[in-house]
Amino acid sequence: MSPSVPSLAGMHRITIEERRARLGVRHHLAEPAPSVGRAAEDLVGLHSSDPVTVYLSAFARVEGFTPPDLEAALYERKTLLRMLGMRRTLFVATPEIAAIMDEACTKAFAPAERRRLIRMLEDQGIARDGARWVDRVGKRTLAALRKRGEATAVELTKDVPELGAKLTFGEGKTWGGQMGVSTRVLFLLASQGLIVRGRPRGSWISGQYRWAELEAWIGAPLPTIGHAEASAALLERWLRAFGPATITDLRWWTGWTVRQTNAALDVVGAEEVDLEGDATGYVLSGDLGPTGTPDRWVRLLPGLDPTVMGWKERDWYLGEHASMLFDRNGNAGPTVWADGRAIGGWTQKADGTVAVELLERVDRRTQTLVRQERDRLQAWLGDTRITPRFRTPMEKDLGG
Repeated sequence: MSPSVPSLAGMHRITIEERRARLGVRHHLAEPAPSVGRAAEDLVGLHSSDPVTVYLSAFARVEGFTPPDLEAALYERKTLLRMLGMRRTLFVATPEIAAIMDEACTKAFAPAERRRLIRMLEDQGIARDGARWVDRVGKRTLAALRKRGEATAVELTKDVPELGAKLTFGEGKTWGGQMGVSTRVLFLLASQGLIVRGRPRGSWISGQYRWAELEAWIGAPLPTIGHAEASAALLERWLRAFGPATITDLRWWTGWTVRQTNAALDVVGAEEVDLEGDATGYVLSGDLGPTGTPDRWVRLLPGLDPTVMGWKERDWYLGEHASMLFDRNGNAGPTVWADGRAIGGWTQKADGTVAVELLERVDRRTQTLVRQERDRLQAWLGDTRITPRFRTPMEKDLGG
């Protein structure tokens, strides 16, 4: 069947075969990216909520990639930033995309985050006037960061003792506990676009970051962009990489309301298409032509990789494997991909061995490519040991 043919309803039809081909090419899985910066730009940011994800995502897409390549872009040239973005997720993105996602998505949840912190401070007796406390402590924290250049939460607490107060959360529930108020204050400042995560305290697998004032870190404020313009710019970039996609996909990935989603679709002039499987999708205007069939490919992607987390409606690339490859909260674990679909999972064992399990039968060529990619990843990791932040049924089983 042709990958794109007119449907009976008159809309252009895009088949699952074509969607998988687009995924392979546009996500730099069938064809490598020339640099980690290019990969981050073309995928509208690389996920970084789990610190190892961005490195393994880059390894899968950039030939010859090593951790210092990303560290130089993040901490020396500052051509990439690690910032909060869509759905409160941490992304590594170019400054241009960071400015767009900050205006289109991140700023929207800052007011609710502020109200939540104020309520917790007042309810738990830390401050009588929570709003005044947040304003005062926030300003002092920014001043301390400005003076230090970079600092950890522990170091900032020495300068601003109020950050050392403890907040209780989830009281009476199995997952409840305590956290330092510094965690909530720093998250609020990050959601307001005022601070950014800098170098980690340890190696590239560490998630304990130093913080810096954003403007001081990059030497200038992020570019100013209007909300409607930013929403349209974000959607245009996303559809270029992830289209076609359904309204459900768009709203889930961005965290937008129906109104904001429809407005952005109108601005970019997105076209409706008929997706195989009786769904309506959207693509950029004119983006209807077939991608062509890329060479056969296999990649081992990390947990929370932007490809596996790119759509809400995932049957066309997951099949029936979601329950094994995702945890109960919808977080993806490490996955094995072949020609645009997830076919299994992987983990690294305590001895450094990369173990792979396939969830379906594949041909001999795919088996060979899986072995080659497993060996490539195992050699690249070397003595480094990683554990996904979110453990899935398959990853747990493989790890023993």
